This record gives sequence, C-alpha cells and structure tokens, in this order.
Amino acid sequence: MTNSETTTGPCRFGFLLVPNFSLIAFSSACDALRMANRMRGQTLYEWKVLTHDGKPITSSSNLEIAPNGDISLADELDILFVCGGDKVHLSVDKSMLFWLRKLAKKRVALGAMCTGSYLLARAGLLDGYRCTIHWENIASMREEFPKIVVTQELFEIDRDRYTCSGGTAPLDMMLNIISRHHGTQLAVAISEEFICERIRGRNDRQRIPLRLHLGTSQPKLMEAVSLMEANLEEPMSLDELAQHVGLSRRQLERLFQKHLSCVPTRYYLELRLAKARQLLLQTSMSIVDVAFASGFVSAPHFSKCYRDFYGIPPRDERRQLGPAKPGDVAIGD
Repeated sequence: MTNSETTTGPCRFGFLLVPNFSLIAFSSACDALRMANRMRGQTLYEWKVLTHDGKPITSSSNLEIAPNGDISLADELDILFVCGGDKVHLSVDKSMLFWLRKLAKKRVALGAMCTGSYLLARAGLLDGYRCTIHWENIASMREEFPKIVVTQELFEIDRDRYTCSGGTAPLDMMLNIISRHHGTQLAVAISEEFICERIRGRNDRQRIPLRLHLGTSQPKLMEAVSLMEANLEEPMSLDELAQHVGLSRRQLERLFQKHLSCVPTRYYLELRLAKARQLLLQTSMSIVDVAFASGFVSAPHFSKCYRDFYGIPPRDERRQLGPAKPGDVAIGD
C-alpha cells in the first residue's frame, strides 16, 4: 500500500498476537476497522487474528483470545501487524522470525504495535527504516539495532512498514490509514463515535510534555531537561547546563527545587538510572556496558547508585532474563 492508494476492495489486515500482548493496543486497532465498516455500511476492511501456532493466547491483562488460525494464513493479507506487550524479548521464536521474513519477500506490508517493532527488528525487517516503539523500549532499541532509525513519534509509516507505540496510539494510526484510503470525513466520524477529542498525527510525541506535568510554562527548565535527556551517555556538568540555558548555577538549582522538588544533579541521575534499567531489562548488554551507556564512569559506582535508588543490585535485576552475561559477575556486591 502507498500513501496515495485508493482501495478497490476490502483491505485485508492481520494481527499476530504474541504472549502478553497489549490488549488495549490490539482492540484500539480492531475497533477502528470495525467502525469504518459500520459507518460506511459496507466491508471496507477484513481482518484475521493470528497466533504463531494457531492456539489461544493470553494478553498482559490475563484475558485469553482465540485466534482465527496460525501465521500461515498471513499469506492472504495486505498488512500483518505484530502485536507486542510485556517482556517481548521472551516471544522471540526462530520459526516466527522465518515466517515474517517470508512474508516480507512476498511483499506483504508489515507493521507492529506497542513492542511488536522489536520482533520485526530481530527479523532484520526494519533495517534502513524509520520506526517507533513504546517509549519505555526506545533506548534499548537504539542500542541493540543501530541500523534502524527509532523515533519518539506516536506512529511511523515508512514505505511498507507501519509501526506505532502502545496504549491508544494504534487507534490514531488506523484513523490516519483510513483517512488515506477513504477520506478524512470518515476518519473524523469514527473519532467522534469513539469520543476522541482529535486524531493525533505521526509527529505527536508519546509522552506527556513536562510543561503539562508542571501545569505552567517554564522554558528555561524545559530546555535544561531536554539537554539532560539528550546527553545521558556523556552527562553535562551543572555549570555547562546553566551556561547553555543562560542562567546562573544557583538560579537553575532554584528552578528545579521549586518545580520538580529536587536539585538538578539528582534529576539528571534519575534520568540516567531510568535509561540503565531499560537497558538491563530489555537488552543483552553486559552490566559494564549498561553503566557506560548511562553515563557512569565505573561499574561499581553505577551499581551503588542503582542499588540505592531501586533497592536491588543491577545483577539481581538482570537475573530474570537468564544467565549472567560477560562482565556481569561480581558487580553490585
């Protein structure tokens, strides 16, 4: 499918569910297609729910879904969306990756919702593409797949790849697709039916802007936080941050204390620790590499900061992922 495509018959979608998939992401996408058919009074879209083996599968909210069949039915589709969720790395299956590559060779368009982009990436099907994934997984995706352009956008449509973040973002992506196929009026009518205030575009960001959390506009504070977020691997000093935003060190400290109830160095540390935790839980990077990627100059210092903040050493946090990786032993004792 292309951006300017006009469909002449029902467009055939498929949703490949993997263990612990996000139910809200899956249902948001399906319901947009259902409502398009209902409001037009004709079958604009058909869809099938698939699992790798054709057996019922359980979502992250512990609800079981019975599929229409297994992944072999995807040969008949125009687009297949991989629906991910919690602990997506545990859903990697060589046979499933083989099928995804086979579908790509047959020019079936591929998409992903929530963390499903990770599985497309593991299959090598996002190299050279722009894509997105749930914001919690962005840092680990960028570290593990350097050939992919991973954005913070709500969704990305790059040629024959359709990816979106979690939550209700699939609804926005589907409404944009419906608008391309059948006009803006239908998409707006569906949005109103679902009591959505507006249809978000691909350039909308996933996370709520800091200014909305604060309830006021503090441009200097926003600028300082943006600089921190962009420089996690090589942290800037407090003096450098103050200089870049045009404030004195003391003025910057007062801003953080007043609006975020902490000093800038503490806020910066928590940002780096949050990135480290994502890398620990979502990648196979050694703890030493995680420490360096999060701006810590030594593994022991990283381990102490991590344990003080999360109450558990990094190596214990990593245990749920399996055997220790090279460089993990004896760090955090």
